[in-house]
Amino acid sequence: MAGRRRRKKTKLLSETRRGNGQVSKGQRDAQLTQLQLPTEILEVIFSKLSLRDNIRASAVCKEWLAIAVSVRMANKPPWLMFFPKQGNLHKFYDPSQRKSYWLELPELDGSRVCCAKDGWLLLYKPRSQSIFFCCPYTREIINLPELEGTYQIVTFSAAPTSPSCILFTIKPVSPTIVTVSTCRPGKTEWTTVNCQNRMPFVSSIWNKQVYCQGHFYCLSLTGSLGVYDPEKSTWAVQSVPPPKCPENFSVNNWWKGKFMAEHNGDIFVIYTCAAINPVIYKLDQTNKVWVEMQTLGGMSLFANFFSSHARTDLLGTMTNNVYFSKVRFYGKQCVSYSLKDGRYYPRKQHYDWGEQDPFESIWIEPPEDLSTFL
Repeated sequence: MAGRRRRKKTKLLSETRRGNGQVSKGQRDAQLTQLQLPTEILEVIFSKLSLRDNIRASAVCKEWLAIAVSVRMANKPPWLMFFPKQGNLHKFYDPSQRKSYWLELPELDGSRVCCAKDGWLLLYKPRSQSIFFCCPYTREIINLPELEGTYQIVTFSAAPTSPSCILFTIKPVSPTIVTVSTCRPGKTEWTTVNCQNRMPFVSSIWNKQVYCQGHFYCLSLTGSLGVYDPEKSTWAVQSVPPPKCPENFSVNNWWKGKFMAEHNGDIFVIYTCAAINPVIYKLDQTNKVWVEMQTLGGMSLFANFFSSHARTDLLGTMTNNVYFSKVRFYGKQCVSYSLKDGRYYPRKQHYDWGEQDPFESIWIEPPEDLSTFL
């Protein structure tokens, strides 16, 4: 009897609470449905949310879940494009699916890659000293005027089809003088100027350059930061202390173990060294210092000798990782470093970058259509 009275009292108390303004989950969902905006408007709103906010919004009710999932978008990670030592069959590797694709590109025969951005490659042919853009998915070629000297440290700001595209290369003349050359697609010659350094600057052997908010940033061999303004044709070595090198960073090929990337106005550098875990820095442009990062949050970095990339809103476990342009296990797994776990995947990876040909591969935007692949 006591148990029956207790259950009856609990039921009355529950009904009293609902009568005082507390509603059940079913009633709450019904009220939300009645007050809900039209589906078309919610689709527009949800399509503009970041992946993280989209997922949060989808937890409100079943109707919002269905709409959020229907418009949910995630950035695709870049693919690794491999350049064969012989032949014209190029391999493309998708790290998210761990799948490989192949494409015959005879137009790239005898060329070396300089940089990749927005689905375009910048290449040069040592024999003819010609330099050109190529989109491997459409086979479109855009030729550029010849430039004397080496092209292994050339970068560009945007796709060559964009009016904001400008190419940039730097060559040291002496510790206090550098030669800067720039060009835009459609021009017949490069513009070259000699710039005086306020502080010594020796450019890196491989590409440590990024384009950020209208300027080209260059990391020197010793970690100094140079900035070139293409609109004003001005060059300056900033008074930013170099990033702190990992312990034993001066071992074999230390000059190859640095990578540089840009994302939404932020600049990052990645230092690697043999069995030492990578160290990642972000430039604090206000205080002019490099700040070591313990986490990338929702971002992922894709490091390469010639051009590195950053991505946000990647699905699954790809976030908070650094992916390197090297593939293990016969192309079935990409080498990466997890900041969360503090280790490489696969395990026991050691990085002697002298083992890898810098012209072997590069990260490139994935294609929209897979029908062009073999």
